[in-house]
Amino acid sequence: MTAVLARQDILRLIEQKPPLIEGYIDLEAQLQPNGFDLSLRDIAMLRTAGRIGQHNSQRMVSELTPLVFNEAGFIDLAPGAFIITYNEIVHLPDNIMALGRPRSSLLRCGVSIGTAVWDAGYSGRSQSLMVVHNPQGFRLQKNASITQLVFFQLTGETEGYRGAYHGENVE
Repeated sequence: MTAVLARQDILRLIEQKPPLIEGYIDLEAQLQPNGFDLSLRDIAMLRTAGRIGQHNSQRMVSELTPLVFNEAGFIDLAPGAFIITYNEIVHLPDNIMALGRPRSSLLRCGVSIGTAVWDAGYSGRSQSLMVVHNPQGFRLQKNASITQLVFFQLTGETEGYRGAYHGENVE
């Protein structure tokens, strides 16, 4: 039976080696009843076109131009699409996957976050797509909680993700 992990289950997995999540800013604030809030590390503009073909060898992701936060850690974003990188590094066991959803405050400001599935077995510092729909733009601060990961226990273990993004953005 598939189940959504509750706060106490997430905390138990964070305390294991490797931890479910590391590199967080404030465990108590980010740990939610039904998930974990991911926070903003970096944001970048898409600089080039990308390409997805029938085979992974034909894949070419867009090149990025990093954006700079001001001295107070804020950045003013015009409407458009951006790639965000999270502070947290996720280590999913082979029997747990995750889905990311934008925090409701973002949606109320006219900002959405598009995420892919965090496959069982994935490990890395993920990136997502942030789209500012609000014609007035949006102001965002570094380290703000922006996406909530919801964790699902699978009916059994899988062989685990070992694709091109395994171990990404981990310095």
